[in-house]
Amino acid sequence: MSAKLRSDLILLLAAVIWGFAFVAQRIGMEYVGPFTFNGVRFTLGALVLLPFLLYKQKSDQKKFPPVSIRKIIFGVIGTGILLFLGVSFQQIGLKTTTAGKAGFITGLYVIFVPVVGIVLGHRTNLFTWLGVLFSATGLYLLSIKSGFSIEHGDLLVLACAGIFTFHVLLIGWLSPRMNSLHLAIGQFSICALLNLVLALLLEPFMMEKIIEAAGPILYGGILSVGVAYTLQVIAQKDAHPAYASIILSLEAVFAALGGWIILHETLSQRSLIGCFLMLTGMVIVQIKRL
Repeated sequence: MSAKLRSDLILLLAAVIWGFAFVAQRIGMEYVGPFTFNGVRFTLGALVLLPFLLYKQKSDQKKFPPVSIRKIIFGVIGTGILLFLGVSFQQIGLKTTTAGKAGFITGLYVIFVPVVGIVLGHRTNLFTWLGVLFSATGLYLLSIKSGFSIEHGDLLVLACAGIFTFHVLLIGWLSPRMNSLHLAIGQFSICALLNLVLALLLEPFMMEKIIEAAGPILYGGILSVGVAYTLQVIAQKDAHPAYASIILSLEAVFAALGGWIILHETLSQRSLIGCFLMLTGMVIVQIKRL
């Protein structure tokens, strides 16, 4: 098996894990609040990455460009806060929307990133605007009801996609300047801490409920946060960035598939067309990079 094919298969596995994580997140909410769920799972995610960090430090001799410690610290804190805000909006939104819809709407950050990049002075192209057109039309069909109203859960997940846009841009600035696992563990730890603080303040923090939600939490923490992130890092060493983005965008499809198989969620014909248009838009944005 070639290295490129192996990397594509690994990325596909990561997309499957992340897609089905939306199902785990919905099930987990039957037992614990959103901040408790996210706090525990991101704590687990950070702990899972620690052995990989120890191994990476022994084998990775990469030299990073000089940058002030203050910028690194504020950068990691910034990514942690953005991650906290994004997953919080997503988790709360999942109370009133389906796993499938949440997967597709969250995936819009693939569109938002290059659009926001225009404001930051990045170059764009026709494919970006075509992707925006397809995705906006798809979002309308998927989420907007008669009278141009949008469901509360969909709106929260859309806000999550917007926050993830700035999170991706900040990660893009930080990742060439520091160890990727340091960055991951740092932001996961900050996200976990903020969630646990709010859980203690706002939610009934009962250990028996956490134990009842052990399955979804373990999936969301160990597989979705820890394992899938590691798979992405391993695979992207040999994968073309555009191909990687397209494969990872398939998490939206697996979210809808998981919602249908496990949660018995259904999408109307109108919503299915919207999902197809949104996925098409995500792929179109990447075409120019191939």
